[in-house]
Amino acid sequence: MAALQHTPISLQSPPSARIPRTSIHNLAFSTAFPSLRTRLKLTVATSNGRARMASAAASSYAVALADLAKSNNTLEKTCDDVEKIEKIFSEKQVYDFFINPTIDAEKKRQMLDEISSSSSLQPYTNNFLNILVDAKRIDLINEIVKEYEIVYNKLTDTVMAVVSSVVQLEAQHLTQIAKQVQKLTGAKNVRVKTLIDPTLVAGFTVRYGSTGSKLIDLSVKKQLEEIATQLDLGDIKLGV
Repeated sequence: MAALQHTPISLQSPPSARIPRTSIHNLAFSTAFPSLRTRLKLTVATSNGRARMASAAASSYAVALADLAKSNNTLEKTCDDVEKIEKIFSEKQVYDFFINPTIDAEKKRQMLDEISSSSSLQPYTNNFLNILVDAKRIDLINEIVKEYEIVYNKLTDTVMAVVSSVVQLEAQHLTQIAKQVQKLTGAKNVRVKTLIDPTLVAGFTVRYGSTGSKLIDLSVKKQLEEIATQLDLGDIKLGV
């Protein structure tokens, strides 16, 4: 607060090791349970394999959605939809409802219609969510959101800047921050996402870069005063 090959998804339907000299206890344990290490390795490998498969699936869905948006010249609008979806599914109650296998798919589709209507999502964004429900992959929605942002950023030469603050910053201040990130990165576009984080006490942080690994930390008032001139953030007021 990492180039991959994507599997296209259609949106039309839903040598033996020597035992080291050790204690009698450890030797006895290894002798009594010779396959334990193997089982553990298999468990970890299976878990890692599933994680990789889920990541690949999420990436494929995101690429499919981006391709559709690009063909309709609605990349920006779809990115707005995706941000709305991220906020909606960040609520545990909503996410748990959709991943619950005991709830009928028709009820989930009805809920999606309500969400799409109240959030003004594009029809094909709603269709995309329905495909995830029908394919029983709605559990990947948070990963798909992240992957879509990556695809969108590459297609539009955009850097995502996540601004976390104690209180919501005004629009002109966010614009100033975006301009500074643009100067630092040389990106054609900067997209700002805001988060409220009371733990910052005062000020704000800006995380940016393709993986969000770069950070401007102005969460302490003293630090803000020291580098405000350098960043040319002017008259930003802190909520203390």
